[in-house]
Amino acid sequence: MPASPSTARAINDRLALCLLQQEGPLTAGQLKQLTGLSRPTVADLVERLAAAGLIDVVGESGEQRRGPNARLYGIVADQAHLAALDVRTEGVSVVVADLLGRVLAEASVPIGGETGTGPAVEQAVALVERTAKEAGVAGLHTVAIGAPGLIDPATGELRDSGGLPAWHRRLVLALQERLPEARVHVENETNLAALAEQRDGAARDRDTFVLLWLGHGTGAAVILDGVLRRGASGGTGEIGFLPVPGTAGLPSAVDCAGGFHSLAGSAGIVRLAQECGLAVAGGEGGGGDGDLDEGGRGAPGPVKGAVEAADVVRRAVAATDSVPVAVGAAAREESRFLDALADRLAVGVASVVAVLDPGCVVLGGEVGQAGGTELAARVERRVRRMSPLATEVRAGVLGGEAVLRGALFTARDRAQDALFAPRQPPPART
Repeated sequence: MPASPSTARAINDRLALCLLQQEGPLTAGQLKQLTGLSRPTVADLVERLAAAGLIDVVGESGEQRRGPNARLYGIVADQAHLAALDVRTEGVSVVVADLLGRVLAEASVPIGGETGTGPAVEQAVALVERTAKEAGVAGLHTVAIGAPGLIDPATGELRDSGGLPAWHRRLVLALQERLPEARVHVENETNLAALAEQRDGAARDRDTFVLLWLGHGTGAAVILDGVLRRGASGGTGEIGFLPVPGTAGLPSAVDCAGGFHSLAGSAGIVRLAQECGLAVAGGEGGGGDGDLDEGGRGAPGPVKGAVEAADVVRRAVAATDSVPVAVGAAAREESRFLDALADRLAVGVASVVAVLDPGCVVLGGEVGQAGGTELAARVERRVRRMSPLATEVRAGVLGGEAVLRGALFTARDRAQDALFAPRQPPPART
């Protein structure tokens, strides 16, 4: 059925706003060319969007030609302000940005394990308020939070978990209470990292892929046909619980020790490096198994274990890159370590491939970024031998910052969805 005039206007308006968001300021002529709409239709929508306060003249184009210059229209970026949070087991990071996602201020605060729930929540909320004030922002329109743990798909809330600090769950409620005008959304941090790698990282050309998070803990995020898949209980990607060979036992419903996490979490990587004779910053046993959520996904920020594991992987890659094959690089301790690590990671990747056939797996997190193309190539060669399903293995490029960036993308999308929604005309007077 043909669209009604009001529906057609709403579709055209949204199309123009999306183009302005993606391409930056445009002239009416450029909007006409990109949308395929007629000149009068474009003129009408420009007038309509300007009257609604969504766009404004931000400059002129055509200074080099004779005649009047064309006006450049852009989205009014300060119409709404956003906050993105990366909630870790040991602290919080926050950025405040405008409607286009341009960062205006950022800050972080450590929160020790001995801090009580009330003081921890107050520190985190105060950080958001202080950062917004430093950015010159009077109020926040949308807040997006990335946190360890499972998100209940029915309520959209962070599920209670004995393996996480109590202040995590309370923080979401506190932000809703202290920022009553803001829309507050929470998402699992590994899922946000995958969204960031798809928008601005290693998976920009993929609408189907799996992100394997390698940081303090392990996790996976699944994007199929452009849609983030969460599962019936929000637990899609809890790969830390995957039973695998090479561990001392089996995981349990409350503890992922004995699962894939034992092989690929930071503690396991540090132990493997020591077994291969490599020096590890922080000494014996760095990168413990604590600070995990119920699925084994550790906080993605630069906690001690993730830093140590990423550091030893980065140094191993640098050493193998610097030694010519002719002098026996394959026999070096660093190369043996990378081979052994690739063997471990390939077990998890091959399991994911066998079930989902994603065609692409991104090694994300601090360790995935540190391993780079060298580690990714070693894993891909092993998966190729283990599975008949063609799979490209890529290195993530965003590392630990992927969560915060994914939260900012989410906040921007949610705010734009709300602001760019078709406006209902006022009811006719009778």
